[in-house]
Amino acid sequence: MKDRRREILIVDDSPDTLEMLERKLSKKGYCTYLASHAESALSIIEEQSIDLVITDLKMPRQSGLDLIKAIRDRDADIKIIMMTGYPTVESAVDAVKGGAEEYLSKPFTDQEFFECFNRVMERIQDIHWAETESHATENPYGIVAVSEPMKKVFRLIEKSAENPVTVLISGESGTGKELVARAIHYRSLRAKAPFVPVNCGAIPETLLESELFGYLKGSFTGATETRAGFFITADGGTLLLDEIGETSLNMQVKLLRVIENQQVLMIGSQQPREINVRIIAATNKDLRSLVEQKSFREDLYYRLNIINIELPPLRERGEDIVVLANFFLQKYSAKMNGKTSVFSEEALEVMKKYDWPGNVRELENLVQRFVIMVDHPVIRKSDLPSFMKAGISIERGFERTLQEVEKEYMQDVLNYVGGNKTKAAAILGIDRKTLRRKLEQKSTASKNDPQGSDG
Repeated sequence: MKDRRREILIVDDSPDTLEMLERKLSKKGYCTYLASHAESALSIIEEQSIDLVITDLKMPRQSGLDLIKAIRDRDADIKIIMMTGYPTVESAVDAVKGGAEEYLSKPFTDQEFFECFNRVMERIQDIHWAETESHATENPYGIVAVSEPMKKVFRLIEKSAENPVTVLISGESGTGKELVARAIHYRSLRAKAPFVPVNCGAIPETLLESELFGYLKGSFTGATETRAGFFITADGGTLLLDEIGETSLNMQVKLLRVIENQQVLMIGSQQPREINVRIIAATNKDLRSLVEQKSFREDLYYRLNIINIELPPLRERGEDIVVLANFFLQKYSAKMNGKTSVFSEEALEVMKKYDWPGNVRELENLVQRFVIMVDHPVIRKSDLPSFMKAGISIERGFERTLQEVEKEYMQDVLNYVGGNKTKAAAILGIDRKTLRRKLEQKSTASKNDPQGSDG
């Protein structure tokens, strides 16, 4: 079933801001409501099914922080973006701790606004699908999985949620490490506090310290305002340090000090700030090997690795491939065009035997592409990428003749090159005429002896 149109409430005492945001969102197809103060906003929330509130911080009578608290008292599911023209560390921290999903400093560009807005809408969409899909509601973690390896992961999530120690999540890229971290946070006593994910590998080393610890205005060239770092923003909640293996030894020393002392020193400040943050680290690298190579600190490794959750690659989760493929198919069909498609059994069998080097992320991207590109109602084996069909490791046994092996290999190569006989012949090391003759011989042999008998 297709999603209903998302309903957005914009709250600001500036008519110009209301008009500007209403125009931007209406063009995107969203249903918008406008309020100039908190009381009016709460009345609208009582009457409408609001998905997201975008509110200013400073307003007459009641502030944006007062509005956040009132919204949270009524409905914990409504997402909130806080805007302000007076950004400070305290206001940012208060907004996030109070329940805002994102924090925007005025003035902002269209790009900054929609990057922030789209992040929140993606979370709303993911929560919706996790709640509505029957196979997803069979477990309380919002993770679509039924395989035995993932059931072991679920048990570790439960242990981690019950015990507020550091957790190290390891696994190949695309296996869902952030999903597991979120599950731990939202099953724990910190669930109402912020969950802040940070990709350490995506932030340049020169900026990582200021992003993590924050800085005071004027502390360095370009520091035009005081900004709270991720540790301060996550105060009371959980900080996910994703791709922790990408950090330098110098940064590892600083991280260890913050984790052990629960204090953070902002750049430009002389006074450490007390924090209460639960740390979850994630990596697609073998940290133990990095320790042996002297590129990762042993003391930090042991400090992070109190509980270790190792996520299995998708190729070891055969039962989950079908479940996930159907989950993503329904999700993107409803999200993009409303058409309903199904996978053929043959296509699913090929997908189950594929190695999935990109894991769940690769599977999701593939299904999303199917929804866009495939026009017929059944996604067939022929719709799959040629590399997927050619790279399947089929259980073959030793009963086949050399001719059968040769024919199957030639067909695999043809599939790989999309049926181009010239390219296939080059890979096989024969000329095009020889390839054509061999294929014709095999075809004739199959017709003359369909049972493969010797007589």
